[in-house]
Amino acid sequence: MMQGFAAVYGHPRSPQRPLRNGAHLPNSLGRYVAAMLTVQLPDGSSRPFETAVTCREVAEAIGPGLAKAAIAAEIDGVQRDLTYELPATGEVKLRFLTKRDAEALAIMRHSCAHVMAQAVMRLYKDVQLAFGPTTSTGFYYDMLLPQPLTEDDFPKIEAEMKAIVKEDLAFERMDKPRAESLQLCEELGQRFKVEHVETGLGEEAELSFYRQGEFIDLCRGVHIPSTSHIGKAFKLLNVAGAYWKGDASRDQLQRLYATAFFDKAELDAHLKQVEEAKKRDHRVLGKQLELFTIDNKVGSGLILWLPKGAVIRQTLEAMIREELRSRGYEVVYTPHVGRVELYETSGHFPYYRESQFPVLCEHNAGQLVDILVERLKAGEITDDEEAKLLDAARLLGFDGEVDPKKPPAERAAALDVWAHKHERYLLKPMNCPHHIMIYKSKPRSYRDLPVRLAEFGTVYRYEQSGELGGMTRVRGFTQDDAHLFCTPEQVADEFRACLEMTQAVLKSLGMNNYRVRLGFRDPDSSKYVGNEELWDRAESELRSVCESMDLPGLSIEPGEAAFYGPKADFVVTDCIGREWQLGTVQLDYNLPSEGRFALEYIGADNKPHRPVMIHRAPLGSLERFVGVIIEHFAGAFPLWLAPVQARVLTVSEKSEEYGREVEAKLRAAGLRVEGDYRGSKLGAKIREGQLELVPYLVVVGEQDRDNGTVALRDRIEGDLGSCSLADAIARLTEEVDDKRVRQVAEAPAADLSAKAVGNEY
Repeated sequence: MMQGFAAVYGHPRSPQRPLRNGAHLPNSLGRYVAAMLTVQLPDGSSRPFETAVTCREVAEAIGPGLAKAAIAAEIDGVQRDLTYELPATGEVKLRFLTKRDAEALAIMRHSCAHVMAQAVMRLYKDVQLAFGPTTSTGFYYDMLLPQPLTEDDFPKIEAEMKAIVKEDLAFERMDKPRAESLQLCEELGQRFKVEHVETGLGEEAELSFYRQGEFIDLCRGVHIPSTSHIGKAFKLLNVAGAYWKGDASRDQLQRLYATAFFDKAELDAHLKQVEEAKKRDHRVLGKQLELFTIDNKVGSGLILWLPKGAVIRQTLEAMIREELRSRGYEVVYTPHVGRVELYETSGHFPYYRESQFPVLCEHNAGQLVDILVERLKAGEITDDEEAKLLDAARLLGFDGEVDPKKPPAERAAALDVWAHKHERYLLKPMNCPHHIMIYKSKPRSYRDLPVRLAEFGTVYRYEQSGELGGMTRVRGFTQDDAHLFCTPEQVADEFRACLEMTQAVLKSLGMNNYRVRLGFRDPDSSKYVGNEELWDRAESELRSVCESMDLPGLSIEPGEAAFYGPKADFVVTDCIGREWQLGTVQLDYNLPSEGRFALEYIGADNKPHRPVMIHRAPLGSLERFVGVIIEHFAGAFPLWLAPVQARVLTVSEKSEEYGREVEAKLRAAGLRVEGDYRGSKLGAKIREGQLELVPYLVVVGEQDRDNGTVALRDRIEGDLGSCSLADAIARLTEEVDDKRVRQVAEAPAADLSAKAVGNEY
């Protein structure tokens, strides 16, 4: 009696085992035929299948345990749903993803985002959905509702989410042609989805949707098999404002943030970390400790450094300058603006256009023409809109020739010709083009190289208002930037020295818990400039140098490269376990190339040669770095970095004269000191000093005046008792000179399993 497919391949209900690779299988007529599909598994084994099967059916063939545990699959390195049908012939590499796999958490979180949106739509009418991607710590969904959501609504939404999870609704994928996709979005009444299909996804011939129960959403996927796989460990966190597609002139949306884990203990640990982060929030501490402020009259995302914050910045800059001096750098200064043509040559324009301030144009019609060119190139303008913009530009003096019968690309090119006849400027998005022009300002010989140019250069990015966050996401920031120009033979030593400098800077701050991430290009992306040969060479050299240094947590991450070259990023874990990308070193064969700036030096053979560039910034952005260390130290900076290192406190007004004498001697020793000579009680003064996180309180009374002593109080160790003023000065100056970091809690290495994935269109 012949057996069916499931029996032969080990369906859970069958005791029989699947045949080995290369075996012949009985077809429906009892004849034996060669297997048509071979599935290679991670353990090196393979399984043959006579007909096309889904990933789920392969899991079932392997065993009931895997079939129950699997939530998604990876086929030849690409993530797929379990319902994905494998090809009928050939060979594929298949890996099943379960809760134990790092990639699984992001998949589950994205499914949970769909459940959250479904719950909101069940509870509220007239909900318009925008985007709902995952983040490194959870997920969010942007939506438009008639009424504002508050944290008071969270329990109700979470309860509905639990009900949906309990319903065990299957996630069903639906692939549809473009026209049908548009029709479905219209039938669903989701106007943001309709617009996105028409404009943002204009080149997509086919789109995918996912359904769970009554809920349907436009989505790339992948998703878990059903809602029950989400479990109970999810939590809504907060709600914030956002704009449709980040455009402040469009609809204002509500962004609902949440997170989810496979395990309740992991969720609890994350929520505890979130609470600790709130206590350390640099925006709160920055105000309390008078370090920085942001004023809407100045502009969102633009930092005003207050005197105490400026001390921290100056101290960090002084440390970097000493490193520059000892390592042979030359300091330069460059302007805050530059010609558009400069950034077109470098590729920063239009590559960074979405995050740049508008072009500053000499001609009154310049900005209108610039907008028109951008929209024509993007295919995001109708004929009527184009005509209106052209008419408006002509009113402002535009006199270019544009043939409306020509294709959009040719019309944009004609407008570009006119634009290049007039001066156009950008607020500086990067320092490197300016440093390149300094290198090009005179002939260079191989004897001059390496040339190391350094600058605390301020650059500008027009971050969307919803993305701004204190000092860590701003619109104007200063980089401890440097660019090295060297011969190919010098690359390894110079790159190594840049990495060592970054390590030294982090060590000075006690930030020893970090990993190094090598950002390589994604071969499937079009965002990178330069030819493949140069990229291969740069990546090979970077990998070789980093591997020779035994750097901690060294990993390669495709897609993380700068657009002009690969890089090594220092990803620091702070004392509560959060990761921050801080220092970076980048290798660049592209900007010096013929197609960009055509940099040269005369070699020993008296012929021109092409130098190699290295971009490096140990701190990254000073604003971001200070924001991070405020939270890392919870405002309790080590003595060498503290804005106020010591405060003199008098027991009574009778001690004021001696107190001022002590203050003067401490200041003469190079310490940052202030005095509190009020008639308040000593206990109150001590309490204030502790709340303001002053490292040392120097208490003086009448007896101290007579003996030439002080009573020293340490922020960490408490009351140190009485000592001579000379001994107190020696203790403090030694701690400063050593750049001693006496108290930093160590956190476990950050969880890398929660990376955001590209699951949204």
